Amino acid sequence: MDDHQNSAGAAGVRAPLPPYLLAMPGPLRDQLVAAVLAGRKVSTTGLLCEFEAEDEELPPVGERSALIDSAGREVAVLEITEVRVLRLGDVDLQHALDEGEGHTSVAEWRAGHEAFWHGEEMREALGDPDFVVDDDTMVVAERFRVVEVLGG
Repeated sequence: MDDHQNSAGAAGVRAPLPPYLLAMPGPLRDQLVAAVLAGRKVSTTGLLCEFEAEDEELPPVGERSALIDSAGREVAVLEITEVRVLRLGDVDLQHALDEGEGHTSVAEWRAGHEAFWHGEEMREALGDPDFVVDDDTMVVAERFRVVEVLGG
């Protein structure tokens, strides 16, 4: 059975969806969620080691999740349309542009991501106070689409 099917019938209640979290709660998450809702952000990049640290499987194409804002509210239903695992050094300009954060080059995109990944919150989440990325760091590049915007 597909866990993400609308199993509500006439009642109109959908089955719970797994959360889709962008960044940490706060201004950056708010900015990213707004970019998704505005249609500017259709991709994101995470660290493969973060999935491994959380013992989490990579999302399969077609999986639907609930986009969560900083207040913990479900604001949209997203569907994964592509998942690629690649070296950080192999991220291309189109992916960087599709992240919708206003970066105009891969170098600019990478500098912003490195600042986040090298931040105290991420290092704490990974359990490594000296964590750094390089060209060979494996990342997970996801593409998604908004299936439904949820009322708030």
